[in-house]
Amino acid sequence: MTLRVLAIDDSFTMRELLRHVLTEAGFEVAIAEDGVHAIECLPDAKPDVIVTDLNMPRMDGFGVIEAVRGGEHSSRAPILVLTTESAEPLKQRARAAGATGWIVKPFNETSLVAAIRRVAAW
Repeated sequence: MTLRVLAIDDSFTMRELLRHVLTEAGFEVAIAEDGVHAIECLPDAKPDVIVTDLNMPRMDGFGVIEAVRGGEHSSRAPILVLTTESAEPLKQRARAAGATGWIVKPFNETSLVAAIRRVAAW
């Protein structure tokens, strides 16, 4: 079974990097440019795992997590936060909202792929 990943980041460069890395790892990848776009994509993407940035326009990563966990298109898909932020209060807030894990940018490609596979197996 091919894992479906929805990757959300407002940086074009980061979206393209994620698309490349995750496609090379054998995942089916849907890309969203911010949280609003991600929620719009959610029904069609049907992700097994969601990877989201925190700091984005229109809807930030916290909004994405809250919308995915409790919104109209509620999903139990694991959510990994991929961000430059590393403050413990932010991590706690993300966990409380329903995030599964936290990865700090710049990321190690092998570690990211391993984390996605690990949380998808839960």
